[in-house]
Amino acid sequence: MMLAMSNQESLPPLPGMERVILELLVSSGKELFGLELIEASGNRLKRGSIYVTLQRMSKKGLVESREEARPAPEIGIPRRLYKASGFGVRVLRAYEMAQSTFAEVGI
Repeated sequence: MMLAMSNQESLPPLPGMERVILELLVSSGKELFGLELIEASGNRLKRGSIYVTLQRMSKKGLVESREEARPAPEIGIPRRLYKASGFGVRVLRAYEMAQSTFAEVGI
């Protein structure tokens, strides 16, 4: 089975941290906060780089985010919830298929 990308979509690079984040978001099947991703990663993700990585992934179209509604009278910076975008899921699946294919042929 081949994954087709539209003419406007190309397979972007998927560094290790981005792949871990996509795997966690896809496997959870729900939106997660950055700190939840760190906790779920088993120390593969670090607090100092998670939000920079999520922002980069958002610019690539791999993840989507939204601000959590804060009940009044809470103050402070709103938290963001992240989920894999449809494109992000397709990219992850394409990399998984490539890895599987390379493993089958011994590369």
